[in-house]
Amino acid sequence: MIWDLHCHLSGVEGRTPAERIARMIEIADRMGIERLVFYMGFPWSQDPAPDDFRRQNDQVIEALEHWHHRAFGFAYLNPKHEEESLRELERTVKDGPLVGVKLWVAVRANDPRLDSLVRRAAELQAPIYQHTWLKSSGNLPGESSPADLAELAERHPKATLICGHTGGNWELGIRAVRPHANVLIDTAGSDPTVGLVEMAVRELGAERILYGSDCGGRSFASQLAKVVSAEIPEEARRKILGANLRRVLFPILRAKGVRL
Repeated sequence: MIWDLHCHLSGVEGRTPAERIARMIEIADRMGIERLVFYMGFPWSQDPAPDDFRRQNDQVIEALEHWHHRAFGFAYLNPKHEEESLRELERTVKDGPLVGVKLWVAVRANDPRLDSLVRRAAELQAPIYQHTWLKSSGNLPGESSPADLAELAERHPKATLICGHTGGNWELGIRAVRPHANVLIDTAGSDPTVGLVEMAVRELGAERILYGSDCGGRSFASQLAKVVSAEIPEEARRKILGANLRRVLFPILRAKGVRL
């Protein structure tokens, strides 16, 4: 069982969301990937206005229409627009088909404007995927680091938070979130470097690691290689490739009446 946490509708051919997800599913089938999670539409916007993130969420919902048995979606929000994001959370997650939240680079994760969104997401049992990075040249003004996410996790211990990309510099990212049991990491979006998964299992435990690809910006194969080739027990590999994500999503899927 392989469940991919981190997929986009960009980077793949297709005029419409339906065409793009069909192409992505076709490629995923070659790799034995059973379920995929999509967020953000096309074109992307780093600091989307409410009309823009609503448009992108509608694209994801359109893509899922014929693939609800294979794919899930997270709502893309912008905490700069706090009230509008809360309304979008209600529209797409509480009353719609989406099952999580995606935050990118508009606002750092330690910003208090995230608090109301995180509280409501936790009430809805919706996990929050927060992009994080540690650039040697310096992050973008609103781009989060794993340490920023750790601050948010300390304020909201009941929320399920995902440290996207493990900060890129995964050795520092793993250590930054290690004290916070409500933070998981994902393996997506970097080269298949030896040692990432092994260190994460050692420092966090296999239960806190989620496989993701960041396709179509990255290939399924290169990202699967990080987990498949890791020198870890087979039970740990099984959890990372799918069982953990199934566990994380199970409460909200059950609340929505989705049978797995």
